[in-house]
Amino acid sequence: MLAQAGTGRPPAGDEWLHEIKWDGVRAVLGWDGETVSMRSRTGKDMAATYPEIAAAAVALEPGVILDGEIVTLSEAGVPSFEVLQRRMNLQAGSLVADAVAAVPVTYVVFDLPHRGDSMLAVPLERRLAMLNEVEMPAGFVLSDTYDDPDPLWAFAAERGLEGVISKRRQSFYRPGVRSPDWLKSVVFRSLRAVVVGFTTGDGGRRGSFGALVLGLPDGSHMRWIGSVGSGFSASEVRSIRAALDEMVVDESPFIGDEATPRDITWVAPELVAVVQYKQWTGAGRLRGPSFKGFTDYPISEVSWATEGPDAPGG
Repeated sequence: MLAQAGTGRPPAGDEWLHEIKWDGVRAVLGWDGETVSMRSRTGKDMAATYPEIAAAAVALEPGVILDGEIVTLSEAGVPSFEVLQRRMNLQAGSLVADAVAAVPVTYVVFDLPHRGDSMLAVPLERRLAMLNEVEMPAGFVLSDTYDDPDPLWAFAAERGLEGVISKRRQSFYRPGVRSPDWLKSVVFRSLRAVVVGFTTGDGGRRGSFGALVLGLPDGSHMRWIGSVGSGFSASEVRSIRAALDEMVVDESPFIGDEATPRDITWVAPELVAVVQYKQWTGAGRLRGPSFKGFTDYPISEVSWATEGPDAPGG
């Protein structure tokens, strides 16, 4: 069962339950007393990829199917998709044993589609009550739910989490359906960043640009914070490219940052863009950026200190 995108803050009212949007990899896990089944959203077998979760599942009562998210948790107990990506990168290199040792994972369980018999037509509130009766093995935790979304929303915003999932108490479990009974509300943040270059466009943007390359001044140097390629209308793409062509310079403003994308056309740092984003990565890059427009805010006042992850509101 999948969630639809919400339109802002989580919905209020007694009909809803709310939980943190766990930022990981979705997994449906079953144990029939003989075999562990562990499948991704696309049906891919995940048991060999996360062997510690599959091994622990044999301690479950037979006949359960759990729905949850594989996550990495920080010391503060909040999910980090960036750390989980390190685990996935190791696994992609066939280094599963090394991945298990280097990046431990937790299986956060939030639903119970089956317990002896199908629970699909059982209301969510009853499914959760029965889920609380299931003894969880090591490495498995239950996702907490709340009646009031406001403290959870504030917590997500303060800790840099992606957002909140809201579910109707009386909703049935509908496999494969993106249902309005489940809503995901994303905490979006915004900042001002200096446009320092652009990448070449292709496909529908051939002849214009693919993304604007963004930076933030930090003392005597410029930090690359990522690139933004979404949020532009067709007319904006054409007019922005025309303006950028008048600003082209030869040299990169970034010094010693090997992660900076290649094949960039650099421009003089004269434009300040307003960008909406989900989170900062640990490397100081924007996650999920979207262009919202330009501003006449003074470039001299845009900096890592005022806009970066440790700045107020960052």
